[in-house]
Amino acid sequence: MAEQTSGEIDIDATPEEVMKVITAFSAYPKWAKGVKKAKIEKKDAQGRPSEVSMEAGQMGFNATYTLTYKYKAKNGGLSWTTAKAQGVVKDIKGEYVLKEKDDATHVTYSTTMQLAMPVPGMVKRQAERTIIDTALKGLKKRVEKG
Repeated sequence: MAEQTSGEIDIDATPEEVMKVITAFSAYPKWAKGVKKAKIEKKDAQGRPSEVSMEAGQMGFNATYTLTYKYKAKNGGLSWTTAKAQGVVKDIKGEYVLKEKDDATHVTYSTTMQLAMPVPGMVKRQAERTIIDTALKGLKKRVEKG
């Protein structure tokens, strides 16, 4: 059974500014370590990306997957689940939760991954922790850079 891994960070920006970076999926290869390609496949009725295909690779493992996104109200974040996957990743579920905090936004990133191959639990958790830490630090740097 897959376990959820999560991390948190404060970003000196509004939730709206953070959401603009999170939903600019085509720019992920520029700042999200491990993401090689990202392409918006579908948009929802409000014009937001609702399905995005990605190619990613880290530590010698590669995956191609398409994620379906659902948005929280009032720039509160978004969640995702796998529509299709190939390579080392079988299923990914996750979410960004954004909460206004003083003059910043508190961001929580949670994910659960099911891999297509057996990996010792400790190794998998370490990889998930690295992915989350890298994603949060990259997001903070990208948002605060402007």
